[in-house]
Amino acid sequence: MHCDEDAICLEAVSKRYLLSFHRPPQDIKTAILHLPSVLTHSRARWPFWALSDINLRVRKGESLGIIGPNGSGKSTMLRIIARITPPTTGKLAVQGRISAQLELGAGFHPQISGRDNAILNGVLLGLSLKEAREMIPGIIAFSELGDFIDQPMRTYSSGMYVRLGFAVAVHVRPEILLVDEVLAVGDAEFQDKCFAHIEKLRAQGVTIVLVSHDLPAVKRFSDRVILLEQGRITADDKPDVVLHEYVSRLSLLSRVMTQA
Repeated sequence: MHCDEDAICLEAVSKRYLLSFHRPPQDIKTAILHLPSVLTHSRARWPFWALSDINLRVRKGESLGIIGPNGSGKSTMLRIIARITPPTTGKLAVQGRISAQLELGAGFHPQISGRDNAILNGVLLGLSLKEAREMIPGIIAFSELGDFIDQPMRTYSSGMYVRLGFAVAVHVRPEILLVDEVLAVGDAEFQDKCFAHIEKLRAQGVTIVLVSHDLPAVKRFSDRVILLEQGRITADDKPDVVLHEYVSRLSLLSRVMTQA
């Protein structure tokens, strides 16, 4: 797998989850009469392929937008790139320090302070303890948490989690930044601040992968956009081309549903 010119390479990547399916009997009598069958079905698990045969290359310094309906595999793809979850099949290659702002609160320990969480995350992402401590003033200033930085994170609101999470993600000197829809939780002013910083990182040559339902933001911050549908890439082109195709499909689906 040769990815010398690329920051991220996915080759024939698929991800399967095993889902439990329970169909309870209609009454107790039926359950007793067919107990072996009921027990077998209660333990049954069905495969669900969140991603299927994904081939994707993201060049160093490129900004990639990922769009698609809910359940299409967008977050699963980011989790695989971030090495939070392994692919079921296929290969992944990543070149560069990854920093990810994915699920709300991911990687944070609610019983310790925001300051200690920030330092711990910095060390886990490859910084020395000294470097992690040196980035704290910048994180406090960006997140605007003030004295709350020394409070346990169990006392934080969802917006405060987002503020600290994004501040940490962009202050660990990332070479690859992954951002999921989680920014939608923050207030509008902080979102603008985050997007301005993403633009700054983009100008510095940081590779960015952005998942969002905010299509204007995807258009603004992406050099290229892919459309995921049912775990497969169905479009991969310039932002205007893919966004137009996606909006057209949504409009067609809306008309069909209205007429049904």
